[in-house]
This record gives sequence, structure tokens and C-alpha cells, in this order.
Amino acid sequence: MIQYTKYCLVIALLLVFYSCKKKEYKMDSITTPSNVVINTKIIGQDATHPEGDGSGNVEISVAGNNVLYYHIDYGVDNQKKFEVMPATGKTTYQFVSDSVKTFRITVRAYSAGANVTTVTKDIRVRFIYNPDPSIANNLFGTTGTKTWRVDKSIAGHFGVGPWDPTSVTPVWWSAAVNEKVACCNCFYTATFTFAKTANGNTLTVAAPDGAFTKTGDLANGLPGVPATGGEACYAGYTGGTSNFLFLPSKSGVAASAPSTKVAIALGGNTTFIGYGAVQKVYEIMSIDANSLYLRVQGTETGNAWYLKLKSN
Repeated sequence: MIQYTKYCLVIALLLVFYSCKKKEYKMDSITTPSNVVINTKIIGQDATHPEGDGSGNVEISVAGNNVLYYHIDYGVDNQKKFEVMPATGKTTYQFVSDSVKTFRITVRAYSAGANVTTVTKDIRVRFIYNPDPSIANNLFGTTGTKTWRVDKSIAGHFGVGPWDPTSVTPVWWSAAVNEKVACCNCFYTATFTFAKTANGNTLTVAAPDGAFTKTGDLANGLPGVPATGGEACYAGYTGGTSNFLFLPSKSGVAASAPSTKVAIALGGNTTFIGYGAVQKVYEIMSIDANSLYLRVQGTETGNAWYLKLKSN
């Protein structure tokens, strides 16, 4: 009986010892993306056309080891800045420029452990786009320079609806005649002068009473606009000049909407047309010698803003 008790005591002590032993955990090693390479194919590139066929289209793929996903920045200033690609992703991107331009593609490769490897590649791409000549003729006028302003005298000169190619009118809200005179008359006193010069197309904004816009990030980088505040006139912005390009519209809106299927893409962040809280690519819905009707994506997700301007 004493011997049996001794065996039981030993077993009990062993159980206590192993139950109290600290459990060790082993973490998998955290890896960093390696051997990351950007591969590009400029469409139409050959010995005679080293910058491509003028479409601006480039096939892009990225390869690397220990990569979960890629963040790719195309190095443009008037188009979509970046996108996220899966580890096996490929994309075709249209680089829009004034004739031939060098772009720097930047790729950030992320591992499962959130480590990052950054690589870049420079490509030189040709883009040629010639819209219907009547569009440029109406926008610039017979002298090559023409000034426009928001037309407060007509209903619907400003409005908003969903950013949806099947919705092409300001169904959410539409301005009445003189709608913003009392609160934000800068909306109507600002002028927008389009000019065709030897160095390309330019837009000059004169805003003597400030910019009509939202604030912070919603102002899309307009200088002189504060970080906080509601939609209003902000006198810190008085105007600016930038280049712009014509490019084929990518909104998906049908020509029968109607739409000219041509867009104005502003360079930099010092200019805007009509309203400041929008992106930099404006689709020309219609244009003649005296009126200009634009549709543009807002800086707030899901908004499409509509602007009707008249020539001075």
C-alpha cells in the first residue's frame, strides 16, 4: 500500500511539473518582398516608333518574391494616381500627355508581414489625340482665346447626381436661377479663360472674390483654401494658370446622352472650372459658340457635378 502511494505521488508531481512548464510559441519568419521587377510593353512600339503608336496605352505587369499585393503609382498629375494590384496582377494603362512625355512608374510591393519594397521604372510614351475640330473652335473662339463663366441666368447651371454612366442629369439637386448669389456670389464672378498657345493649351482662372468650393481634401489641392469649413467662397484663392489636354472621355456615358465623348484634363492643382470640390477631368457634354455644359466627378465619393457656362 505504501509503495502504491509512492507511485501515485510521483505521477502527480510529474503532472504538476509538465502542466506548469511554459508553452513556447514560434512565429513564422517575417519576409520582405524581393526581386521585384516592373515589366512594360508600350503598345505599337517598334524601331520606327520607340514611344508607341500614339494611343498612350502601356501593358504593365509586376513580378517578385514574397509579395501579397502591389500599390502602383503611374506618375501622372491629371488622371487616376494609383491602384492596388494582386500579386499576380496585370493592367493596361493609358498615359495622356502633350505629345511625348517620360513617366515614372512607382511600385510598392507589400508582404504578408506588411514589409515594403519600392521600385521604379521610367517609360517614354507618345499620346496623340485630335478631337472634333468644332470643339476646340468653340472653346477657344476665332482668336484662340475665350473667356467663360457660370451662367446664373438659367436653371440647372449647377447640379449634382450619381457618378453613374446611366445617370446623366443632376437628379439629386439642380440650381435655380441666381441660386448662389446671396451666399456665394464668387461662383458667378470667377472667369475661366481657355487659350491655344505655342506651348499648348492653357486655362487661366481669375477669381476676384475667391473660389467656390468645399475645404480640406475635398478642395483637391487648390491653394489658399483652408483645411476646414463648409461650402463657401474662399478669398485665399485668387486664381491660377495651368496647361490642359483634350482626351477621350472614360466615364462610360453614351454619346446619345448626349456627350461629345471628349474631356478636358487640367494639369496641376492651381485651376478648376466653376466649382472647386471636383476632380480634374471634365467631360464636355455639349458645346457651341455661346454655351458649355460639363460633367465632372466630385471629390466626395459617388457624386457627379454638372456645370453650365456661357461665353463672355
